[in-house]
Amino acid sequence: MAATVRYDSVITGIGEEAPPFFSEGIAVLFSEDAPEELHEISIVHRPSVTNGGIRPGDRIVLGDETITITAVGPVANENLVNLGHFVVKRNGATEHSQPGDVCCDVGEIPQVEVGDVFRIEGDA
Repeated sequence: MAATVRYDSVITGIGEEAPPFFSEGIAVLFSEDAPEELHEISIVHRPSVTNGGIRPGDRIVLGDETITITAVGPVANENLVNLGHFVVKRNGATEHSQPGDVCCDVGEIPQVEVGDVFRIEGDA
C-alpha cells in the first residue's frame, strides 16, 4: 500500500541557533512566513502540500532519515497547517508534554541542508 503524503515541504533555511538542539533530539520548524526572529531557532521550510492531519504511526521524512511519530499534541495539526510550525521531540514519548509537541522515536535530529525534504507520510 502506498503512503499518503499528508504534508510536503522543502527546507529553505536553517537558523544559526537550530543545530545545537539536534543532538538533543529537538527540531523547531516554521514556514517562511513566520516572523524573522523565529528563523534563528528554526528549520525554515516552504510547504507545497497540506493534506489531512498527522497522527501517531505516521512518518516524518527529514532529509535522508525517516522518523516515526509516537504522540501528537492537540494543537500540532492546527499549528502545522496555519503557521508551518512543528516541534519534533525524539523522546519516544507516547503522551505529549506540550500542546504543540510531536513526539517521535528516540534519536538525534538528522543534519539537514537547504533543499532537503520535510515530509509527513501516513498509511491511508
